[in-house]
Order: sequence, then structure tokens, then C-alpha cells
Amino acid sequence: MTAPFGTFFVPGPTEVRSEILQAMARPMIAHRSAEYEALHRRVVAGLQGVFRTQRPVYLMTASATGFMEAAIRCAPEGPILSLVNGAFAERFAQIAQRCDRRTRVLTVPWGETPPLDLVEQLLSEESYAAVTVVHSETSSGTLTDVRAVTELAHRYGAMCLVDAVTSIAGVPFETDAWGVDLVLTGSQKALALPPGMAFGVVSEAYILQASATHARGRYLDLLEYEEAALRSGTPTTPALSILFAADAQLADIAPEGIEARWARHAAMLACAEQWVEECRADGLDIAHLPRAGERSPTVSALRLPEGRRATDVASRVAAAGFTIVTGYGPLRESSIRIGHMGDHTVAGLTRCLAAVREVLAG
Repeated sequence: MTAPFGTFFVPGPTEVRSEILQAMARPMIAHRSAEYEALHRRVVAGLQGVFRTQRPVYLMTASATGFMEAAIRCAPEGPILSLVNGAFAERFAQIAQRCDRRTRVLTVPWGETPPLDLVEQLLSEESYAAVTVVHSETSSGTLTDVRAVTELAHRYGAMCLVDAVTSIAGVPFETDAWGVDLVLTGSQKALALPPGMAFGVVSEAYILQASATHARGRYLDLLEYEEAALRSGTPTTPALSILFAADAQLADIAPEGIEARWARHAAMLACAEQWVEECRADGLDIAHLPRAGERSPTVSALRLPEGRRATDVASRVAAAGFTIVTGYGPLRESSIRIGHMGDHTVAGLTRCLAAVREVLAG
């Protein structure tokens, strides 16, 4: 028996509505056909509204990590400054290092954001080609001001490369207005699609310099994506079934409106914050990891009361009919994470949180 919608609160992959899953069952089409070009144009147009950009949106058949590596491989020659405040920010830094880029890493505790004055100090000390930063850090539920980071990067002649995996379609993001050089996301997060594709946007300045960058490879060469975009296509065979789902989902996102979608996610964060305060008032020592004003509207990372194990809490919440996950990495047993993104609502989140509270009170 299929569980009702609104029971799967993992911070990616998120829950996918049945009608979107059904769209994936469409027969295959030739990916070098007029029919595909029409599909490609519809999906890109929908994603442009989500990313808030006039630039083409690249459709990459890879996880978001693949687009992260593409971002590094095609970035300007020179050292990279990586801002690390969680597991996925650390992944971005590791990719730069493994691509043989000289990388300076600014590490701050999980649940905190990189101090802008320290970022500026580092940028003033050396000429960096690019800065990597995560907008919504999935491992700790922390939201960084990437607009301010982008402004600082540009002030010192660097490009800004942004992992917006759990923020695009759930958190305000203005690709063009903020002047972001590269932003990427995954299909399985706030877009509420199945996993398997990454979507991203690069600035004209970024793509113009990419031709001078060596060791771009073949599959991850963003120049190939730019050229393919001009003919409404992709350099290699795309994951057609996911694009069928994206076509259906974006058709539903449009009438909701991206601002309304952002507001719905903000309301879910407010719901989680109020719930934490109510729990604390009743003597349950639970708290958000990030401080107020730096919490992601798409995922809440919550520190558990002393002596409670996250694996046990998640298991008992699952028995009550809701799926959440433990913390990530060093936070695995001391915290839980609840994904409230995509097509989830305040009403559904309220039911999930009630189940969590019952477990914690038991």
C-alpha cells in the first residue's frame, strides 16, 4: 500500500508526487529530434524562472557533484578559495584539490556561516581565480549570504561558484541580479523531482574565459553545454524520463509562482522554529544547529537532548509513519535532519513534527 503524500521528510531525495512519477512513464523520444528540442525549450524556460536568469540553464545527466566538478574544471586558471562550513562545502573544496587546483580552505564550525570580514581578508591577501561556497548547507541546515560573498569575490577579481542544491526553488536566489558566475542544483531537492540530473547556470563572463582553461575534460566541459544550448540540446544523451517529470513539475510551479514557493518554504521554517520553542518550553532540550537568521528554509538540523541517539529517534519516528534522517558526519548521532522542501506544506510538516515530539517525549 502506498504511503500518503507528506510522510517522506528526507533532505534529498525529497518526496515526489505520484503524477510527476507517472510522467516518467512516457515512451522514449529521439534526443536529436524536433520533439526533444521542444521539450528542452520548455524545461529550460521553466528553470529560467526558477533560477531568475535570462541565461540558458544547462541540463546535465549527473548528480549535482558532477556539476560541482564541472564548475572547477572550467573555472579560470589560478588558486581557489573554498569556504567550508559543512560536508558539502568540504566536498566542493576536495573537488578543487583533486582537480589539482591550489586551494585555500577557510573552515568554520558546522552550523555557522563564513565571516564576511575574514573572507575579505583572505581575498585581499592573494589573487584568487574563484571562490566556492554553499548557499544552503544540507549537512547542518545553514544558509549563507551568497550575494554578499559574490560581491566580495568580484571586488577582488574572483568568480563566485555556488552550490545551491537545497536552495534553488525553495529559497530566494537571484542569479542575474546578484551577478553569480555559476550556480548549480540537483533535481532531487526543492524541485521535487527524482534524482539523476543537475541543473546549472553560468555567466557570460565565466563561459567566455572557459576556453582558456586547460584540462576541462569532455563530459564535464561546460563549453559543450553552452554550444548545445544554442540548438536546444545537450552534449550527450540526457535522462529523458527525468526531463518528462521536470516538464510536468515546472508546469505546476509556474502557476504557484516562485515567490509564493519561496514564501511556502519560509513558512515551513517558521513552523519548525515555533515547534522547537514549544518543545523547549515543555522541557525538551532540542535546538536548531544554526542561529536565527542563518537557518535554511528547506532543511532543519536539530540538536537532540543529551543522551538521545539519532538512529533510535529516526527509527521510532519511521514506525509512526514519517521518514526523517540522522545528522551527517560528526553530527550523525547527536542530531536529526528534517527536509521540508519541494511540494511539502506546513500542514504536512506539522504532522511530522508532532510524531517527532511524541518520540522525544516518550
